[in-house]
Amino acid sequence: MSNIILVDDQPIANFITRKLLEIEGYNKDVVDFTNPEKALIYLEDKQNTLIFLDLNMPEMNGFEFLDTLKAKGYQHRIIILTSSTSTIDRQRAQKYASVIDYIEKPLNKNKFTQIQPLLQEL
Repeated sequence: MSNIILVDDQPIANFITRKLLEIEGYNKDVVDFTNPEKALIYLEDKQNTLIFLDLNMPEMNGFEFLDTLKAKGYQHRIIILTSSTSTIDRQRAQKYASVIDYIEKPLNKNKFTQIQPLLQEL
């Protein structure tokens, strides 16, 4: 079964993303983590997962998370959901084949419409 993983050190960010998913009718599994290392453990036996990933986290930043996924050979799709407005971060994220979108926080209904086609693929 495909599902969605939210990885953000801010619980309120995960709450907002989860609520928007519910409002838009996404009824599959949504699991959230405030610790990226725990998310990696959870992903060990998962496939076809869509991950909403923050870049700026204290334990492990989003790029370290992406590097770990790549090193382990995981084939998940990633939407970067970050407060970073840096062009450098955006360009760096695009170098990862698993990154399918880059969205600046806060996520809202208007921004959510651009990812709806990705959700329909799950």
